[in-house]
Amino acid sequence: MADRSGSEIARARIPSRRAGRRRDRHGRGLRGPLLPPLMPGARTRGEQFDEMVLSVVETLERRLGRELEGVEFAVEEVPPSAPAPWERGAIPLGRYFPADRAADLTHRIVVYRRPVSGRAEGADDLAALVRDVLVEQIAHMLGRAPEDIDSDYEA
Repeated sequence: MADRSGSEIARARIPSRRAGRRRDRHGRGLRGPLLPPLMPGARTRGEQFDEMVLSVVETLERRLGRELEGVEFAVEEVPPSAPAPWERGAIPLGRYFPADRAADLTHRIVVYRRPVSGRAEGADDLAALVRDVLVEQIAHMLGRAPEDIDSDYEA
């Protein structure tokens, strides 16, 4: 029996990373997702926010019909760092961008997820705030009062 040093023994037991084996700690098997992808808890906060905005837009489209035809709705994480000339001091929760026929762009309404989520205190408050932001932007686009768009609007 040949005498081997401790470092040779340690190297003999450690599998090579190049061998393609993944670490299986304590023999429990490879770890997978905690929830199946179709369960509600598996969705990210961003995905849940997108679904909330889509739900409010669908409700408003049913109410307003053709007035919202061709309007694009989007969700972005945060507003760009350069504020619009009419925005002073406050972080915008949403913005309306008018159509630009020369650039072939339609009307666009953007909701900013992080500022809206940061001001809401719970899921119900978040849903109401999303609705109010969308109603304000649609009212601005149509040149009407927000109360005309949605009777539940809270200034």
